[in-house]
Amino acid sequence: MDAPADALHHARRVMAVLFGAPEERSFDVRYWNGDVERGDRPSASYRLIVNRPGALRRMLLPPSELSIIEAFISGDVDVEGDLEAAVTLGDAINTRLKSARALADLTRHLAALPRDKRAAVAEARASRTVGREGRRHDKARDRAAIRYHYDVGNDFYALWLDGLMVYSCAYYESPSTSLENAQAAKLDLVCRKLRLRPGERLLDVGCGWGALVIHAADHYGVRALGVTLSEAQASLASERVAVAGLGDRCRIEIRDYRDLPAGETFDKIASVGMVEHVGVDHLPEYFGALHRALAPGGLLLNHGIVNATARRRGWRERLERRIWKRDAFIDQYVFPDGKLGPLHAVIASAEAAGFETRDVESLREHYVLTLREWLRRLMRNRERAIALTDARTYRTWRLYMSASAHGFASARLNVVQTLLARPDSSGRAGLPLKRCP
Repeated sequence: MDAPADALHHARRVMAVLFGAPEERSFDVRYWNGDVERGDRPSASYRLIVNRPGALRRMLLPPSELSIIEAFISGDVDVEGDLEAAVTLGDAINTRLKSARALADLTRHLAALPRDKRAAVAEARASRTVGREGRRHDKARDRAAIRYHYDVGNDFYALWLDGLMVYSCAYYESPSTSLENAQAAKLDLVCRKLRLRPGERLLDVGCGWGALVIHAADHYGVRALGVTLSEAQASLASERVAVAGLGDRCRIEIRDYRDLPAGETFDKIASVGMVEHVGVDHLPEYFGALHRALAPGGLLLNHGIVNATARRRGWRERLERRIWKRDAFIDQYVFPDGKLGPLHAVIASAEAAGFETRDVESLREHYVLTLREWLRRLMRNRERAIALTDARTYRTWRLYMSASAHGFASARLNVVQTLLARPDSSGRAGLPLKRCP
């Protein structure tokens, strides 16, 4: 193994190959021995921490987006400060390594770093990734994927969500609006777009912890069914329905959207944050099931994240993305089997199933505000979050929310509410001439 001084020399050279000399960088770097290289800004928004002599070797030999992320999850490297700003480092590395000379220099210095293998690092690389049994999006595998994400624990989510535990984009009147008020406004926005009326039957697909069904029953007088695949969510949602005294008008079931009650139809359907789990290739099946469950003249409010940069890619770009393991982090550590499609694929699949598109609204800027507030709350409760789960889970969620906030802020991602109608036999869609107030 190299002497510590040699390891430090090679680590510094790796950073120079990837990001230039210290004075060319917009961030600071601190190495495992306490040495600091300061960037060109007096107060950098973040500092990259290299915690172990062999960290950069494991992170970049061979380099990929996933290996860089796993170095953060394992604690090989860390970020002090603005992680949202730091998530661009992966793209910067990818760009630099398109140079054959830079790649050769990098490989030489990485190979000179020690091979120290710590059990904690190896464990982190294999920790908390979902199994891949069965075909993608068959019912059993979908159940496993949903539970992987949501059964981290209700107490963990309660640390950083609002009191209603709404796990989707809030609706802000202004940036200073509290998360609690913004989430209550989002619930009401969904109800108003659906024009809910007393006595109507509402289906909430992917109901989470029950906030929407409770709000709709309490404020709009509907009878509501919420379905989820997460046992943890269903248990708490049912408790909340009972506490609210709405057991006669609301029920929560563990049910796949493909297994909705036979012969039961609904006047209105809400699907908030559910379509992301379906996968773009299964959108026709998803909208077909919801069309069958919706009574003629009914409305569906579909709220979901879309890929705002989706386009047809040539084989070279597809190969580069595969080698770089682009988006593998989300698939392996956060939302297994999810695949975001473009908005036009969502609308085309809905209309092919028989729906009529009546209104489309982007909430992209609202999700930036939502994610940043979730992140602040998670970081404020760091010690409790780690005690409830572990350090790797905390790091995974911190990175996932930071990267998502960057994606929405940079317009790579969008979140869209699409109001869809199922006209009756006379073509009536049950909507007034004007948008909801």
